[in-house]
Amino acid sequence: MTLRKRLVDWLPTQRWYAGGSRAIRRVEVAARTELVTGDPAMSLLLLTVDHDGGTDTYQLLLGERSELPDRLEHVHIGDGDGVSWYDAAHDSEVTHRLLELIAGNADVGPVRFRSVPGAPPLDVTLHSLAIPHEQTNTSLVFGEESILKTFRRLVIGTNPDLEVTLALAHAGSQHIAEPLGWAETDVDDTTTTLAMLQRYLRSGTDGWLLATGSVRDLYAEGDLHPDEVGGDFAGESERLGAATAAVHRDLATTLGVVPAGPAEVEALAAGMRRHLVEAQGEVPSLAEQVPAIDAVFAALPREVDSFTAQRVHGDYHLGQVMRTTDGWALLDFEGEPEHPLEARQAMTSTLKDVAGMLRSYDYAARHLLVEHYDDAQRETRAQEWIDHNRAAFCAGYAAETGTDPRSSAALLHAFELDKAVYEVVYEARHRPSWMKIPLGYLDRIAERA
Repeated sequence: MTLRKRLVDWLPTQRWYAGGSRAIRRVEVAARTELVTGDPAMSLLLLTVDHDGGTDTYQLLLGERSELPDRLEHVHIGDGDGVSWYDAAHDSEVTHRLLELIAGNADVGPVRFRSVPGAPPLDVTLHSLAIPHEQTNTSLVFGEESILKTFRRLVIGTNPDLEVTLALAHAGSQHIAEPLGWAETDVDDTTTTLAMLQRYLRSGTDGWLLATGSVRDLYAEGDLHPDEVGGDFAGESERLGAATAAVHRDLATTLGVVPAGPAEVEALAAGMRRHLVEAQGEVPSLAEQVPAIDAVFAALPREVDSFTAQRVHGDYHLGQVMRTTDGWALLDFEGEPEHPLEARQAMTSTLKDVAGMLRSYDYAARHLLVEHYDDAQRETRAQEWIDHNRAAFCAGYAAETGTDPRSSAALLHAFELDKAVYEVVYEARHRPSWMKIPLGYLDRIAERA
């Protein structure tokens, strides 16, 4: 069987494949660049994937071996032409070549590898470990020194994660993982990011894990309030709010701001209403909440005259931040993966990010309740934790900027609703059991309307 036919069967089994259940009609190898020759060999493939929903471009590090060892059996694609094909991102015998190429600012055929000027030298002898269970990309950790994110479904153009991280580094931001290099090529005559290398935050702890640990502590102490529990997260939320504001300030300084007047507010509200219509088409159970949500969006131009627009994170939540010994670091500036590049690069209000984090507190408190939504006591305690940490985050943000995001209540509320609508669609596609979280929030909004 040919490689193309093997890929038709293999791609839909991968977590990072974005086509879902849509049938693949055809896979073509649009470009192939040999990076390692011999046995094992590694090539960088650009794949054109035609499916029922359209056409996407994917990147694959294709490995070839005469015999596949057991440790790579889980990434076996198939056999043909006398070799075993596999996903070489998981093969530490060959992936160090990627570090060598970045360190050497090498050009290999159409693929360009670049190091960030002034970045510390790379140890190219380090072997990699692929981080398991990633949803959209594959990241390789090299000896706890650096981490290489390889983008699977390619955004044609410069990936916002690279663009924004480089801009923040230029501004001297203390709240990012230092960028070290990247790889790129041309797709449709457009420079397109393939991968980015950053300093590995070896002392970092995922914000989601810290927050949900606090929630578990609260649920375990049945008679205490959030500020009385040993795992109180509010102090971290306040520091996270301040770090978020600092990053927003640096983005405004390096990438600029633009005034957004009535026409832009109208366009923003229209986009939110369009998202709602599209979501209802995909999730019919939204129908009861739609009138109340749409009324909020429709009223936005009457309640908001203007705002300042700038580049933002775009997909901000507790899973996108890490607490290190130096403070909070923000990661993954790609924006919402379901949206096209121009939407991810668009300037908007910083309240979009604030709303994303406030929604994430709702998730942190309620994800343990998806099987216990009839538990009134836990629901009350969940809301206490949410309110406590929302207030702390906004206070930290205000301390850094001088303006409390809650003072722009109408715009912040609209962004929260828009995020929840996005969450409903995301959960319907990827985690149906968690749909209760955003639907519950929208139910509560509809009941108050």
